[in-house]
Amino acid sequence: MADKIYQFRKGEVLLVDKPLNWTSFDVVNKLRWRLSKKYGIKRFKVGHAGTLDPLATGLLIICTGKSTKISQELTSEDKTYTGTFLLGKTTPSYDLETEFDQEYPLEHITSEAINEAAESFQGDQKQTPPIFSAKKVNGKRAYESARKGIDVKLKENDIHIHSFKITAIRFPEVDFEIKCSKGTYIRSIANDFGKALDSGATLIALRRTQSGEFLIQNSKSVEEWIEIIDANEMTDELSQ
Repeated sequence: MADKIYQFRKGEVLLVDKPLNWTSFDVVNKLRWRLSKKYGIKRFKVGHAGTLDPLATGLLIICTGKSTKISQELTSEDKTYTGTFLLGKTTPSYDLETEFDQEYPLEHITSEAINEAAESFQGDQKQTPPIFSAKKVNGKRAYESARKGIDVKLKENDIHIHSFKITAIRFPEVDFEIKCSKGTYIRSIANDFGKALDSGATLIALRRTQSGEFLIQNSKSVEEWIEIIDANEMTDELSQ
């Protein structure tokens, strides 16, 4: 399946379509194990550029070898997401990781109000990350405290929403496409979007379709990358 010789040890940037319910580290560990086995290296250098939540799918950038040094640079690029909000209900995590805890009225919400709310989010703004996030508070991941019922206070982030388009309304579900700066939490947008409609909202589907110049259309599944690794011709990559 390998249509070229990949320089995995020297450094490659792999575009992976992350499956649902996998963590970003699951993908890293799966590919690292295969590369370690292929090349006989106990600790093969593999990392990712920009975490995706387990309940999100789509573009995950994986770096190998010396390319891991540019992972932070790749993480800083703008991102594009598509997904679905469910109006009228909320969860503590702002997505389906936790159970619904509150219901809100919907009768007053119109299609015009939904589109106007989306337009109001565009531009520079402050955003508070979800308490169920990997943000560190006093040396601990926020989600670790949240899962124990410990109240955590998170600092606001400066973010920029380049575009926020409503692509379909299947009331009470709303499909969207958002292009945003790094550090933007779509789950927080879902929660704030519900408030903007004098109701509530939960993120029930999310897919990353672009990160910087990289597109989901050019990605491969984890299984496809494993086939490529197994078929890749062994070369003295580090001497090239």
